[in-house]
Amino acid sequence: MNKNSYSNLAKAWDFVENTVLEGQSQDMTRLRMEAQEAGLHQGSAAQADFLKMLVALTCSTSIIAIGTGSLVETLALIDGLDRVYAGGQTGSYTPGPASDPKEAPGPHSDHSGGQLTAVDSSAQGIEAIRRLFTNLSDHSRTTLRAVNAPASVFLPRLNAGVYQMIVVAGEAGNYQAAFDQASRLLSDHGLIVLTDMLAMEGPDAQGGLVNPADRSDKAVAMRTLLDDLVSDEGFDTSLIPVGTGLLLAQKR
Repeated sequence: MNKNSYSNLAKAWDFVENTVLEGQSQDMTRLRMEAQEAGLHQGSAAQADFLKMLVALTCSTSIIAIGTGSLVETLALIDGLDRVYAGGQTGSYTPGPASDPKEAPGPHSDHSGGQLTAVDSSAQGIEAIRRLFTNLSDHSRTTLRAVNAPASVFLPRLNAGVYQMIVVAGEAGNYQAAFDQASRLLSDHGLIVLTDMLAMEGPDAQGGLVNPADRSDKAVAMRTLLDDLVSDEGFDTSLIPVGTGLLLAQKR
């Protein structure tokens, strides 16, 4: 890639984002407006679209979403789960119960759809996720389990080996907690997806991983985690330039 190609990357990123934004669903458009009014972070449109596609491609039926008011990612995962069941792409459904599930059943609570376990340590974030799920149109077949707790506290209580995907966003502490439990929680060949891997979205970000001088909490955590995951023999990894960096790690 030559210098001119690199200089066009920012324009290419904007083009992709704008293209996806123009084609997003009414639910997503409304959600972005609500998130903006509430002062909650809105993730990349291309990233949300990719997550939805990833759920469908992997035929995932049980997913853990860890974030801090991560509404856009949550809706994308619900849409992906609904797409899996609408296409009849699944095998048998195996829920992943916890000792305190705090489950909010959807319109189809007989487990004829997928399950999303949303973990958020912020009260504002988890309430926003619950409102999102309540306001979804009745065709959603996904069951939501929304838990207001730190990931490091809640994840060890979940059953092992029954989740096809773990998606992580938000504050720095979410990432290490998810990585620590990923091998145990994921089924064979399951995925852990780390959003904002370049640490550009933190409240004290100073350029993220592309700036060696950025010593913010998230940048420091992501540098360590990137090294740990890439060198972990239990996972195959790929770092891709979607959103502000996605790291995909598949359990071997």
